[in-house]
Amino acid sequence: MASAAVLERRWGCVAVALPASFQEEVEAAIELLPTAHAVFVEEPRELEFSLSDGEGAEREDALSFVPVEPCQPVISALRTARQERIPRAFVDLELREFQSLPGLYPDAYALKRGVPVNLFAAAILPSLPPPPTSQARERAAFMAARLRELEARHESVLFLCSLLEWPWVRQALHEGWPEPEPDPHSLSGAWSPVRRLKIREKTLSFVMGEIPYVAHLYQQRRATLGPDEHLSVDGIKELLLEARDRWVQSDRRFQRRLSPQRLSLLLKYVRNLTLIGRRLSPDLYTLAVAAKQCVGDDYAIQVVETAAHYPYQGEGRPWEEIGFGVDGRATLPEAGVLVAKNRLPGSAVRWERLELTPPPPKPKTQEWEQRWNPYSACSHPPEDSRIESFRAHVMEQGKALIGADLARTEKFTTSIMDGIDIRETIRHWYTGDLYVKRIPPARGTVECVVFLFDVPADPEVYTWRTTWYAEHQDESTLSLFATDYRTNLVGPGIGQATYGGG
Repeated sequence: MASAAVLERRWGCVAVALPASFQEEVEAAIELLPTAHAVFVEEPRELEFSLSDGEGAEREDALSFVPVEPCQPVISALRTARQERIPRAFVDLELREFQSLPGLYPDAYALKRGVPVNLFAAAILPSLPPPPTSQARERAAFMAARLRELEARHESVLFLCSLLEWPWVRQALHEGWPEPEPDPHSLSGAWSPVRRLKIREKTLSFVMGEIPYVAHLYQQRRATLGPDEHLSVDGIKELLLEARDRWVQSDRRFQRRLSPQRLSLLLKYVRNLTLIGRRLSPDLYTLAVAAKQCVGDDYAIQVVETAAHYPYQGEGRPWEEIGFGVDGRATLPEAGVLVAKNRLPGSAVRWERLELTPPPPKPKTQEWEQRWNPYSACSHPPEDSRIESFRAHVMEQGKALIGADLARTEKFTTSIMDGIDIRETIRHWYTGDLYVKRIPPARGTVECVVFLFDVPADPEVYTWRTTWYAEHQDESTLSLFATDYRTNLVGPGIGQATYGGG
């Protein structure tokens, strides 16, 4: 969207809400795209004075950074402006200590579905708070002064900033807020130099505005000049398919566990979870939860690992990389852990916890296989309870189907019988009468149930055939065909089989 704004007309200048000291390193990092970098400056250490004890305490080390990655809107606009040879200006205030202000925005996918940008912004503006700090007000006044200077030199100026900042920059432009005095340290060059480091691939998810794998797909479309209007949704489908291919490649036994029907169910579940979360496009947590619930932990882990894959980053030397964490911190090679403040923060992010059980390592499974006692195999009691519960549910549904053909519909008099017949009631809506269903008791019983989970069953896959006899009154005798449990040991003395039917 930002790149399209740059291309919609011939601008005299493109201005962004970043300090001028960042311009050289940011534009150098843009030249290295699609490899993602962080351009940062370490904030000077100062003493914080506490009124309670009257003593000074050293402030926690911090840095402010700009994530230079292809899906960041401001970076994307600067990248396009460089290609179109449009002058760029960095107009933000130089600060000793930057205060990052992430906001809460609606899902921007609405813009791709035809909602105009002006209406989208107009709906958000009434809910925006006034500048929360004096620093935000000073920045707005400084940027307004720089924009007035650019306006005098250029016929047209495109200004890109956060939606939280624009109302106050606009107000400063119209009302002529006084420009703040620059910090004397910024003029003397006493601050730490602006630096550029490559972002560690495993930590890209913490700073990227898009899922890294989907960002990789955007780069592919950019290289081939293909359309990418619907890639934010189509990319999710490609991510799930790629994760399926990697999952099946790791073990062929998984091939039948993710059929096209189950994949369709997974996508429907993702859609429902997304709508429940009041979003239009799913995030990585939603994808992982849906993959776990519909397929299992193994596939959910593969989805998370595939989503974090960004092939352009490659392997780097540890002393030339910067890492980011879930707690808003960064790891520098020589300085350790620092508080990280994003100068292009975007919408606030809420992190959720999801427990996923990884498969055991191969040395462990080999050890369990060597210690396996083939003469004392028995069924697992927790699994027995689930199987019996499922069998009882299917039998109850079967009994209900036996009596379904005997159901009668009659006009409501004194009792609703077995429930209101909605179809007949709507059919006779003009009379104002209610119709109820009457289902007589089913005749006969269900003695045995046959389950066929995989049709047609491959005898080379389901090599184990046996009969489990009932051990007590709450169990039933089960004849089954399944995969060999000895080929999938999940714990010491525990093997897992996949049922084909029984």
